[in-house]
Amino acid sequence: MESARVASFGTSVFSEFSRLAALHGAVNLGQGFPDFDGPKEIAQAAIDAINGGVNQYAVGQGAPVLRAAIAAHSQRFYGQVLDPASEIGVTSGATEAIFDAVQAFTNPGDEVVLFEPFYDSYLASVQLAQAVPRFVRLRAPDTAHAQWWLDDAELEAAFTPRTKLVIVNTPHNPTGKLFTRAELERIGELTRKAGAVLLSDEVYEHLVFDAGKHVRPATLPGFKDFTLTISSGGKSFSFTGWKIGWHLGRAELVTAVQKVHQWVTFCSGAPFQVAIAKALELPDSYFQGFVQSYTQKRDFLTAALNTAGFEVLPCEGTYFLMARTDRHRRAGEDDVAFCRRLLVDHGIATIPTSGFHSAEHAVHVHGMARFAFCKTEAVLQAAADRLSKL
Repeated sequence: MESARVASFGTSVFSEFSRLAALHGAVNLGQGFPDFDGPKEIAQAAIDAINGGVNQYAVGQGAPVLRAAIAAHSQRFYGQVLDPASEIGVTSGATEAIFDAVQAFTNPGDEVVLFEPFYDSYLASVQLAQAVPRFVRLRAPDTAHAQWWLDDAELEAAFTPRTKLVIVNTPHNPTGKLFTRAELERIGELTRKAGAVLLSDEVYEHLVFDAGKHVRPATLPGFKDFTLTISSGGKSFSFTGWKIGWHLGRAELVTAVQKVHQWVTFCSGAPFQVAIAKALELPDSYFQGFVQSYTQKRDFLTAALNTAGFEVLPCEGTYFLMARTDRHRRAGEDDVAFCRRLLVDHGIATIPTSGFHSAEHAVHVHGMARFAFCKTEAVLQAAADRLSKL
């Protein structure tokens, strides 16, 4: 009965490994959500909004108080001036904004450039739009490259006369890469030449380490007209279950996404929008402490993994580590089989990175796994204890 578009979808690797982690009592470093709440004053703001009667449908485009806060946040951190009335829209999480944007800017047969590895909803959204993905591989650090990198010739070859959308995620899940200004300028040059839309997924915008700098593509010279920025409150404030996301850019781009949004969810949780508006106004000390806390978590898990014989790759942002597993992987064992064995035999849940790749390119990452460090110190210590016994 199901459509051909849906029939190809199986159970996601995240669902499978979360189920196995619960079944085997594993320390769960798999799916990327914190196992702790965000600031108490922001949770209280949601409670106050509920008690104050903010419980009915919100404005479809987003509560005015939240859109004003998003505009102020964008100017505060990026010097980006936006009109809250026409250049900002609110969705049920960034994932919905991504889905809506793919539907808004592509027709069946149009092409979408995706950087591999990619957040898994990108490909599903492209397939549901009956568009065609064109993949550009991000390659792991090597003797010539200190960070994850991409081949310019492969990037240029991905663009064709049918390119209508390009999706960039920076800071990047799952690699932890920050796209450099030069890389973004090259991607933008090709996007502009193709007459396409650049969708910049920046949900980890506040998780940047080691004095690195997150570059918002929309603020680069000449990018405003063709760039749609997407972000959310879930990652920056540790309330992923509230599902409050947003998109911002030129009014025509925002309007196109809103046309889809009105038929997908129409609006998002009213009291949570009020609370996230307050979260965006938190002082600089919150964001600085946020990065410091996650830097400690990253460094702790990096040390535990390296001591256990994994090779952890550089992480410039997000709350994920990519690690080479070859010292523990058995002959002929792919990444899914290795991660399943690590979970069942050793009680450590992680995510096989082939789940972030197209089928034709998955073979390149059978020797890697993704570990999430958005966990309490007690959970990270339990993981370190189990890793030490490998």
